[in-house]
Amino acid sequence: MRIMFMGTPEFAEKSLKAMVEDNHDVVCVITQPDKPKGRGYEMAMPEVKKYALLKGIDVYQPETLKDGAILPLLEKYNPDIIIVVAYGKILPEYILNFPPYGCINIHGSLLPKYRGAAPIQRAVIDGEEKSGVTSMYMEKGLDTGDMLLKEEVTITPEMTAGELHDILAEVGGKVLLKTLDEAENKTLKPEKQDDSLSTYAAQLSKAEGEIDWNQDAQTIINKVRGLNPWPMAYTFLNGKRVVIDKCTLSDLSAKAGEVISASKDGLIVGCKTKSVVIENIKIEGKKKMSVEDYLRGHTIEEGTILGR
Repeated sequence: MRIMFMGTPEFAEKSLKAMVEDNHDVVCVITQPDKPKGRGYEMAMPEVKKYALLKGIDVYQPETLKDGAILPLLEKYNPDIIIVVAYGKILPEYILNFPPYGCINIHGSLLPKYRGAAPIQRAVIDGEEKSGVTSMYMEKGLDTGDMLLKEEVTITPEMTAGELHDILAEVGGKVLLKTLDEAENKTLKPEKQDDSLSTYAAQLSKAEGEIDWNQDAQTIINKVRGLNPWPMAYTFLNGKRVVIDKCTLSDLSAKAGEVISASKDGLIVGCKTKSVVIENIKIEGKKKMSVEDYLRGHTIEEGTILGR
């Protein structure tokens, strides 16, 4: 089958790589435009574009898909199927209706749970014990199409969203290859989603990273895990923003946000119930360091209240 691939970040690149290495006929790639990145705001290519260029695949980066913008590309390449993985925009009907084998999406959740832009992070934030990948036919709604194949993954208690992302990216490539094989053999068995079981995984924001110490300790731990590596959880110490990349559970109790102890073993902070132990911090304007290293040049008094 002639495949048009639409995707942008590393999660999508893994699926593209899986198809190429399995000798599928990827005729072209559609990805998002290059964007400024990093402190120097230098223009950076999407991961999908980097890989496609390396493999000599034609790449296109339209600013919009509206008003038939890529219809000439559809007519030029005449794909039998369009594979979409984390492309970043909703596909108009003229694209969805073009290929005879339809448009198939690889989504990083066990649908119908976690439809939307941040399914991986939301699953971790919510304390889920499992996630996975679902392939599905695309339709006008947001991740509402008929499900095709699924593969489940266990979320371990300390796993971050970044770690789960990397696992699911690899799983996504495997699920895609199985889905393509069944599509070619016409053995796919589409299954309707039960909308009553659906949840929405809204896009993340930097503001969402602020820790509310009035929540219970496990909720805070899950939030820290789910926002790592972006946008990262944070609090405030003496008016300065402090980024936290990991914390663990403690049975000690204190007022919400109160520093119970500060030692080489970490910073123990009270929550609504129980407390958390923070081993590493990144104070505004400084590099990430262990609490032990920070305390060599600074003092954090017991009873200090973190937050605004």
